[in-house]
Amino acid sequence: MFGWDWGPRLPDAGIWRDVRILGIDGGRFEQVYIKQNHEKGKVTLEFDYSIELFKDNTDLTASITVVGPDGSTYTQNEEDEVIINNPKLWWPKGYGEQPLYTVKAELTNRDGKVLDLWERRIGLRTLTIHKEKDEWGESFAHEINGVQVFAMGADYIPEDNLFGRINAGRTRTLLEDCVEANHNTIRVWGGGYYPDDYFFDICDELGLLVWVDFMYACASYELDEDFEENIRQETIDNVIRIRHHASLAIWCGNNEMETQTQDKAWNPSPKQVMDYIKIFEYIIPKIVKEYDPQTFYWPSSPSSGGNYEDSWNYNRGDTHYWDVWHGNKPFSEYRKFFFRYASEFGFQSFPSLKTIESFTEKKDRNIFSRIMEMHQRNKAANGKILNYVSDNYLYPKDFDHLIYTSQLLQADAIRYGVEHWRRNRGRCMGAIVWQLNDIWPVASWASIDYFGRWKALHYSEKRFFAPIMISCEETGEMTERPHCIEEPHEIEKAARLNVANETMDEIKGTVKWALRNAKAEIIVSGEKDVTVPALTSIWLDKLDFTRYDELSNYFSYEFVMDGRYVSGGTCLFTAPKHFEFEDPELSVTVNGDTITVSAKAYAKSVEISNEFGDLKLSDNYFDINGGEVSVKVITGRTEGIKVRSVYDIA
Repeated sequence: MFGWDWGPRLPDAGIWRDVRILGIDGGRFEQVYIKQNHEKGKVTLEFDYSIELFKDNTDLTASITVVGPDGSTYTQNEEDEVIINNPKLWWPKGYGEQPLYTVKAELTNRDGKVLDLWERRIGLRTLTIHKEKDEWGESFAHEINGVQVFAMGADYIPEDNLFGRINAGRTRTLLEDCVEANHNTIRVWGGGYYPDDYFFDICDELGLLVWVDFMYACASYELDEDFEENIRQETIDNVIRIRHHASLAIWCGNNEMETQTQDKAWNPSPKQVMDYIKIFEYIIPKIVKEYDPQTFYWPSSPSSGGNYEDSWNYNRGDTHYWDVWHGNKPFSEYRKFFFRYASEFGFQSFPSLKTIESFTEKKDRNIFSRIMEMHQRNKAANGKILNYVSDNYLYPKDFDHLIYTSQLLQADAIRYGVEHWRRNRGRCMGAIVWQLNDIWPVASWASIDYFGRWKALHYSEKRFFAPIMISCEETGEMTERPHCIEEPHEIEKAARLNVANETMDEIKGTVKWALRNAKAEIIVSGEKDVTVPALTSIWLDKLDFTRYDELSNYFSYEFVMDGRYVSGGTCLFTAPKHFEFEDPELSVTVNGDTITVSAKAYAKSVEISNEFGDLKLSDNYFDINGGEVSVKVITGRTEGIKVRSVYDIA
């Protein structure tokens, strides 16, 4: 690993996966491919396998047995097919269950002795990318079992600089954290490594769609005969190994190389420009077509379809968007774009204080100390964080509160984008956040730090990736007058609510809203009963609050079904730094595994923590409209509980 802008230069080498010695008697399966043909009420499995023979032994028999999730057994018919009637289909999380069928292929000799056994678990499903011309350009959406789903998740990088430290237990915890935060998709980024079999096994079980980049990223590659053979063997090996998994959603040629080659980011030679096309639009897709024809192939991420054809077109294919963060644009910039599938976008923050303590002494706890800068691999990032602090929050009173503020900024930024895209479901069909995890303890774009601690972003993802979500498209100072020293002029202060329903069922409920003062007292309120069809989002009428003071009033909203709170939030009409917060006088009580926070006024972004840094909660970094909010302790100790809110930053 020679370094990225979130990882150190720590090259290592050696054998880090299992090595096997095969003892072969007579013959073995070289490979087995399962093709699924779906009809109404029936799935037919066809098998394509090759056998490696030894000692001129040709009198061998291959037989296939399939065992269903309920224990039912299915065998081959006269055409060597396995027919499964009334199949239990595999769905990603949030759309259905994840039943898995076990396929066993046995190779026997004339005496009935089993010479080889090939065994895998599969899910019965159709899965592709739906592309169709429409009024905006061309759609790009995962389509499973005929249903187009909105992809919600994050980009996965290696879990450690030293790959030998990665194991199935650690990976399962990370992927379960994804499911807890309502992810349904993981993108395996092309600058890391091909994950182990257990990674895909876990995704099969949890219902996580997996976008797999081939391992090429951000470079100029040049072909010769040896390198082409290397590419072929690496591709064949990994396609054969991974192709049977239910979770496998897409093969993608590389990360960012089409756009970077087109833009000449790495000064490619004319040969390298041509070799790019050969590798990613001929060699690799030809292998995928031969070895896994039922899985969709995409040449690059981002791409509009390849061949350097309008690669940055935001109305086709997938997009990496970085003007918020790298371009220093405000969060509201997200609303100008309706990407068909945002496969990479992000915002940095510092990890928790407890994580920082693992690599610093007390004297190092300043973001510009040498130790802190060595754990910030993006040389401009600390300055960017402070720039965004200046736009949004008061200057934090100490190092600890700067860490807290950076995490709020990260959550605010990503929420702003995702909520916008979910409000425009159908035009946009994917929001994959850069990034999920860290390779070491570091300031980065991750929502979960190296030690598995959830940042504010991961809790926020649990809310804005929820299958049923209400959100607000507000207008106010951020959109109308981002700098208070501008020439005074009238601005619109308004709120437009939207309910997104990413479930397979129509839902009915009540939208409740209120304009409140800083004490959380209601000034004006309303409610409306709504019906939201499956897999859609609906808008409510705009609410105009222009005549109210943006510095002392805020907006709260929630969606209730059958008297039960489902989703909600608050928004300001000015930056948090300018809102006239009252002291909420936060207090906390603990009763078993329940923590209750009480507030005497509006409390924004309430953080619950303990001195050990080991709390994982059912919710955190939430708003309180006065009164009480209770959360459950998932893991961690309840001694030494502390609470704070935006009021405490300065």
